Amino acid sequence: MRESTIMQIHYGTAIAAVALVAVHVLMRLTQGFADSLEYENVLANYKFIPYAIMLELILVLLSIHGFNGLRVILLELKQGRLYEKAVSYGCLAAMIGLIAYGSRTIIITNMGMV
Repeated sequence: MRESTIMQIHYGTAIAAVALVAVHVLMRLTQGFADSLEYENVLANYKFIPYAIMLELILVLLSIHGFNGLRVILLELKQGRLYEKAVSYGCLAAMIGLIAYGSRTIIITNMGMV
């Protein structure tokens, strides 16, 4: 993929993440902070499907944005075809791993396994 396309994705994920995190913060303001951290309330948040979808989108957007930013920083440190491939694939693998692990939490909660 061309670097200009990757950077457009980077900027797009930043804008979308800011919007969704703003909605997330506004939803948390409807409840007291201490109340929102109680176990029952956290479970209720994950079981509320529209909110769980929004959390999943935030996870995906921030993972893509964050690991792409890390990739850009690492590519500025050193050059070379093999190094660039290793950094790109390493960041992609780490991003997929983080998304899978984060998604696991939402899926397990919605299936009633907690």
